[in-house]
Amino acid sequence: MILIISDNNDRTTIEVIRWLVSMDKNFILINDDEFFEIKVDKKRFLLQSENKAFFLDEIESMWYRRGGLQFKRLQYHNDSINIHMNEAQHWLEDYVLTTLESRRHVNKQSNSHVNKLLVLEYARKAGMQVPQYFLAENTDDVILNRTITKSITGNVILDNISEKRDGIMYTTIIREKEKKPFFTSFFQEKIEKDFEIRTFYLNGECFSMAIFSQNDEQTQTDFRKYNDEKPNRNIRYNLPKEVEMKIQKLMKLLDLNCGSLDFIKSGEVYYFLEVNPVGQFANVAYHCNYPLFKKIADYL
Repeated sequence: MILIISDNNDRTTIEVIRWLVSMDKNFILINDDEFFEIKVDKKRFLLQSENKAFFLDEIESMWYRRGGLQFKRLQYHNDSINIHMNEAQHWLEDYVLTTLESRRHVNKQSNSHVNKLLVLEYARKAGMQVPQYFLAENTDDVILNRTITKSITGNVILDNISEKRDGIMYTTIIREKEKKPFFTSFFQEKIEKDFEIRTFYLNGECFSMAIFSQNDEQTQTDFRKYNDEKPNRNIRYNLPKEVEMKIQKLMKLLDLNCGSLDFIKSGEVYYFLEVNPVGQFANVAYHCNYPLFKKIADYL
């Protein structure tokens, strides 16, 4: 049995499931709005939600796409008992997740969120070129028009309930100084790029796509500011073997067997930017005709 943990209606998950169905493979899909109780049935761990149930020892492989396996805990009126029961249930949950992640897997829930600052340090250890960066609470040391800022965390989506729309924190060029200090922020050297590269990594293989974002003013600094009227050109790209070897080294250091990595090519240099273990890669598959969904299904 294959276990898939994902968000509701994730298109990438749906594409992989189509392959599993065509291969006549048994799987169970867990979405992020489901809660499971841990039970024991004839000495076997049973995970049960309102409409799904499976034994832990039935799972032979697992794909952690997004979301998470969430648990429903028993609660008691006595606070002292609750403290003890929460601890006991925590260790049961930890056992279940650790056991699942010990099986054949693509990604793990336990390290699906990486620390960008540590990733950059590991990238340097792996021999990659990384743009100069620093943290600051003001713009005193910022070189205007030659420094960018972006989130220390992953993609930040801001909910604007009053206007019923969301906002994204994009990479931005610093063009003027701030008069007041602010919360610790991430600053990085602005690299003049030939083009960007998105690489999907899966168990030692790299599948790369060149993104010609610099040809459009709207996408020059951050290609996620998509221009639907004039889309960026995206084509297959082969990274030098030495760069792919450094990617493998970095992913091993991070204990990741899958992820989406971003690079900038500037002259002869490939600058590493970041890795997202659960990043989008459907665009790499579609634009470049890579069989990525089948690759994942085959591995599972």
